[in-house]
Amino acid sequence: MRPNKRWFVVLSFVAILLVLTTLWLIPIYLMVKISVSDPQDILVQNPDFFSTHFTSRHWVGVLAAGNIWPPLRKSLTVAVVTALFSLFLSVPGAYGLSRIPGSVAHVFLIGIFLTRMFPEVGVALPISVTFIRGGLFDTDMGLILAHMVRVLPISAWVLVATFKAIPQDLEEAAFVDGATKVRSLIHIVLPLAKPGIGVALIFSFLGSWDEFIYATYLCLANKTLPLMVYYYVSRGGWFLSSTYATVVTIPVVIVTYSLQRYIRSGYLRGAIKG
Repeated sequence: MRPNKRWFVVLSFVAILLVLTTLWLIPIYLMVKISVSDPQDILVQNPDFFSTHFTSRHWVGVLAAGNIWPPLRKSLTVAVVTALFSLFLSVPGAYGLSRIPGSVAHVFLIGIFLTRMFPEVGVALPISVTFIRGGLFDTDMGLILAHMVRVLPISAWVLVATFKAIPQDLEEAAFVDGATKVRSLIHIVLPLAKPGIGVALIFSFLGSWDEFIYATYLCLANKTLPLMVYYYVSRGGWFLSSTYATVVTIPVVIVTYSLQRYIRSGYLRGAIKG
């Protein structure tokens, strides 16, 4: 490829990336803007893109009222436990599937992933009936178990591909040095699988954090934060809806930023060199 053509391709890619990033950031900006803007900047016929009158009264009202803290606690607890529990189950399962020769592992994995093809509305109703009988209705544990149905297949799918990318020669070399299967998994495979584990952890957390359907069926008195956002959106409260939605977004940014350092290319390059 000639230099001029190469530069054209690179610049075109950068331009498209900037446009897509801008389109993605504009709704987030408008959400944050409404949550900190005075009504005179928003409730007009042609509001400006940038506010000139800022206020903290929407945030003070939401935080001082106290309605946000129980849903925030419930959403955080359920999302964190769901993400950790999904890793606890999917890591050994995905590792075992990745070491099964042939296409048998793919059959098992596709069978697990087919559960995501069922509509969640059709799954949530029988789950809620079962949980009512088992005393898990409107509890954190009941919602965690329901979210496992949602996030576990995706976590397993990501981790099987991650473990398959790790050469088995590394484990065989550890066996020669006297390491057991468990020790090689803990000290060799899992450190090299950090990028995939980070991706699975992010997907599991996000899949539980912003979940709405299961929460609608399983939460009556103790609501989650997405249900509170829906409550204020359905009432038509722009400022409270934007404030609650911004609160929902903050943990997503924190978790993604904290784990993104594990998601980088070339993680296995030093391990398999030579």
